[in-house]
This record gives sequence, C-alpha cells and structure tokens, in this order.
Amino acid sequence: MYYFTIEGRVQQLIHQLKYEHKPEIGHKLGKLYALQLKKQAHFQNIDAIVPVPLHPKKQHIRGYNQAEAFGNGLSEGLEIPHWPQALCRKVFTNTQTKKSRIERLENVFQAFAVAQTDRLKGKHVLLVDDVLTTGATLEACATKILEIEGAKVSLATIAIASD
Repeated sequence: MYYFTIEGRVQQLIHQLKYEHKPEIGHKLGKLYALQLKKQAHFQNIDAIVPVPLHPKKQHIRGYNQAEAFGNGLSEGLEIPHWPQALCRKVFTNTQTKKSRIERLENVFQAFAVAQTDRLKGKHVLLVDDVLTTGATLEACATKILEIEGAKVSLATIAIASD
C-alpha cells in the first residue's frame, strides 16, 4: 500500500500501530486498501484473509496483533472472511529489524504452523502483514499454507520497506 522509509510518515504510522496501542490505524488502513484491491481482478477470487500471527507471548505484551487489525479492515472492506486463527506462531523469535534476509529466514522458517488445515484446503488466501522488508516472514507463512492441497496465496502489506 505504501513505501516505508526511515523517519517517514509511514514509519510513524506503523510505529503508532505497533507500539502505541493504536490498532484502529491498522483497521482503517485495511479498509482503505480494500477499496483499491476491489478494483483488481486478481483479488476478486480471494476466499479469506489470514494475518501473520504473533507469538502468544508477544501478543499478550502488545495486547493485539497489528497484522490482525489490518486484516480486520481488509475483511470488512472486501466483505470476505478473516481467519486469524488459521496460522499459529509456535516459536518465539527475536526481533527481525536488524537482521539480513538470510538471518531473517533462519529466524522464522520453523516458527509457523498451520492450525486450521481443513479450513485452508483448496482456498485462495490473502496473507497479510504490516511491513514487508525482506519477505522472510511472509515466505515462511506462505510456505506452510502452500503445503496444503489446493491452497493458493496472495500477499498484502501496509508497507514495503525501501532500500
């Protein structure tokens, strides 16, 4: 949806969403992005929205999952189901912010699992997260979903980090 640059407005929005207890920012951005996605043919056949999960410990500390807040807004705007329990994070990982792509992949590759295999079977899922930096987290999640028979994955993020 946006480009994420250091010290930019989008960084400020993401910071408020994640660290200043403002999930309504994610919800509102999801609804706005849904207006754009509705115009794209590729997004007409999405069956459900699945957010990248937080580890329960981190979600307890934060109080909510920012990707889930974004997914709620997308779900409302696109009028399709939101399945925040479809994936789970089974391993608590350290922050990714200072890691290289390879380090990020190693950090998260085994961190995720599918919690609702039957629900995802044969479905086209819109996997959502707040920021795409190297793509390691989304790749790890998508890989797990794609192991399910007939599953397809598309991606949406609030922002993509620029170099």
